[in-house]
Amino acid sequence: MSTTQAHKQQGELPEDGGVFGWLRALGPKGRRAFGGAFGGYALDSYDFFTLPLGMFAISAYFALDNGQTGLLTTVTLVVSAVGGAIAGIVADRIGRVRALMITVATYAVFTVACGFAPDYETLLVFRALQGLGFGGEWAVGAILVAEYATAKNRGRTLGAVQSAWAAGWALAVVVSTLVFQFLDQDTAWRVLFWTGALPALLLVYVRRNVSDAPQAAAQRRESGHKGSFAAIFRRDLLGTTLFAVLLSTGVQGGYYTLATWVPTYLKTERGLTVVGTGGYLTFLISGAFVGYLCGGYLTDVLGRKKNIALFAVLSAICILAYTNIPAGANGLVLVLGFPLGFCMSAIFSGFGSFLSELYPTAVRGTGQGFTYNTGRAVGAFFPTMVGFLSGSWGVGGALVFGAVGYGLAVVALLGLPETRGRELV
Repeated sequence: MSTTQAHKQQGELPEDGGVFGWLRALGPKGRRAFGGAFGGYALDSYDFFTLPLGMFAISAYFALDNGQTGLLTTVTLVVSAVGGAIAGIVADRIGRVRALMITVATYAVFTVACGFAPDYETLLVFRALQGLGFGGEWAVGAILVAEYATAKNRGRTLGAVQSAWAAGWALAVVVSTLVFQFLDQDTAWRVLFWTGALPALLLVYVRRNVSDAPQAAAQRRESGHKGSFAAIFRRDLLGTTLFAVLLSTGVQGGYYTLATWVPTYLKTERGLTVVGTGGYLTFLISGAFVGYLCGGYLTDVLGRKKNIALFAVLSAICILAYTNIPAGANGLVLVLGFPLGFCMSAIFSGFGSFLSELYPTAVRGTGQGFTYNTGRAVGAFFPTMVGFLSGSWGVGGALVFGAVGYGLAVVALLGLPETRGRELV
């Protein structure tokens, strides 16, 4: 029985028309699940961006070169592949909500620990361990909401969950701007990490209010299968898994290149202060938030593959434009930040629904957790490459490397089916 059919039989599924019809269509339990997933992803984003926003101060404090600095992001993302894959299996075995709570607690604890790091090596270890929780949260939260959503509205529903990333990013920019304004930078970066304890408040809400979609949980029990890596590499799913990894690698390689290095680019090559950088990032993040919402709508209208292809091309074009603005034209940097944020985020809006629809219920967590986070791990080497290339190309020139990732994403789509309108069974 499909998720939508089960909801209808239980009388829980209201009409899904109107601007917020997708939210009403989730029903009371689904809306609480949406709140938990949205909050978890927003705080996941917040904890991630404590590093890029404090990177300039951390680099100075530990006397790091660009390669060492880039490695801090890379190790987070590489280990996140392990965390995401494990979280996917855990979600298939013990349920989505319990797995969600484990991932949130993990990334919160180790983000705070980063603030106590006495040296670069310890910070590297703590940041790697933070990646275990960071990698698992999105996959688990997205599946939790996807199993409540209707096929008609799944794209925009998951797009709304994705928009939480921009909300967390914005909060991190505001907090970092305040922290660095009132504290010396040697102390400020530590305090910024300590504010990563915020997710602990979310755990109370999730524990009291959120539960797995009943019909999806029943399907997992009835199937008798347990999530495992072997299951997503069996003959009928092998091609899907490989191409989904390539797709995720390309999109996230491009994205994390920008997310990691744009703050440094604005400070070092555009000559902006901490406050000035925050202002420019406001345009970038505003574009990201709108992009997530619009991309979610378009993935339901155009289809998953067309939406991803469209914004892969537009994101590559925006990177080239943004990094080739003449010196002194900082007003143009400000203006182009909005379309850059819009395009590089709109491409993600279809990911939650697309990856969920590619796998059956029994291995959905494993499939989504593995493909998304393995792609994240491989894509994580893009920021490191930028760090090493920046010595000869400059940060702005090296950022163009991110456009290569979006080209890989377009190629990967050739091996994947269109899933718009597919019921989750």
